[in-house]
Amino acid sequence: MLKEHAKLMSAFLASGEVVGRKKLQKMIYIAKKLEFPFQEKFQFHFYGPYSEELTLRVEELCNMGFISEVKEKKGGYFQYRYAVTKEGEDFLEIYEKDMPCLKDCLTDMNVQSARFLELVSTILYFDNLSKEEVVEKVFTLKSKQKYTEEEIDEAFAYIDGLKSKKIVQ
Repeated sequence: MLKEHAKLMSAFLASGEVVGRKKLQKMIYIAKKLEFPFQEKFQFHFYGPYSEELTLRVEELCNMGFISEVKEKKGGYFQYRYAVTKEGEDFLEIYEKDMPCLKDCLTDMNVQSARFLELVSTILYFDNLSKEEVVEKVFTLKSKQKYTEEEIDEAFAYIDGLKSKKIVQ
């Protein structure tokens, strides 16, 4: 039962601290698209791919004391910070975590902005389409974000870089 929880905790441990629920959702989705063994199901939502399963799993981990959640007021909204607790680290020692390269990928993603990860995850969500169709989807579905063509090109390059990291190591 806790196997999927352990995978998620491994992601938190590899990332250090994750700031923001949206960022967390995007990081796990991107890692899943890079074929890391995350099982959460994602649907396209307001901010790109979203998993209710992931939200519930994080809530369960917080309730078990394995993940700490700190809620901070930032202007007109709240921001959440997540990190593995000592109890969580102890629990993870029991489970084998066979996800090579996960730390490199998540560490890299964790320094990106949530806005950029939203773009990357949206592009990956439509990876069955041609590049031109994906760009059209981004401009249509994410018009409020006002992504530029340069940002979109940067996101495609970033995805290629993540894929090569995973393959090489």
